[in-house]
Amino acid sequence: MNDTALQADLMRLFERHDVELEVDEEWLVTDGDFPAIRATWSEGAEGAPGRLDVDVVISEERHIEESFAGNGRGDAGARDALKTFERNVFYVLLAACWYVTDDRRIQLQSWELGMRTWDVFVGPLAFSREGVAAPEELLPALRDALGNETLSRELHWVRLFHRRADDGSVVAEALLDNQPWPGGDRMLSQLPWPSTEQGYSARCFIALDIRDY
Repeated sequence: MNDTALQADLMRLFERHDVELEVDEEWLVTDGDFPAIRATWSEGAEGAPGRLDVDVVISEERHIEESFAGNGRGDAGARDALKTFERNVFYVLLAACWYVTDDRRIQLQSWELGMRTWDVFVGPLAFSREGVAAPEELLPALRDALGNETLSRELHWVRLFHRRADDGSVVAEALLDNQPWPGGDRMLSQLPWPSTEQGYSARCFIALDIRDY
């Protein structure tokens, strides 16, 4: 899929939620300013999935980076990745950056962290296969881990990833504002994730913003 077609698909996704964006070269911008978003598709090698990179710029110094695999060649692969973006991350970004909230798609919570109140937008915990459930302790543990951090009074975002291989080995990774987050890694490793014969992976995207009074 070429960049122009991908940009048009992305714009239509926002239009379905009454958000009008403007084209500024490879970017889609909001009233000529931030937040701005772009998507770039990279075709995979023969037999391998392609990759969709989504960048959201929220200020001169800060931007969100997420990537999604797409199965299929050409337009089919790009649209497969775009559907994954929509399902797992889009509604969090829509609420946190464009202030359009669909509570059927994400969880909305209010957390007290560092003597401040935060609005928290929790995307779905996406598993690579069915029949696996998240630990009930996940969100309370995440709240406690973030409570140990010194968060500036601005938007923050968290990406969580947990993978259990068929041989039982485990990989856990947490990113806070695109950067490695050791406290999040420890939190993930201490949770009682399902122990199954068949491996699986799980990922979740969360954003939190200081509440204005």
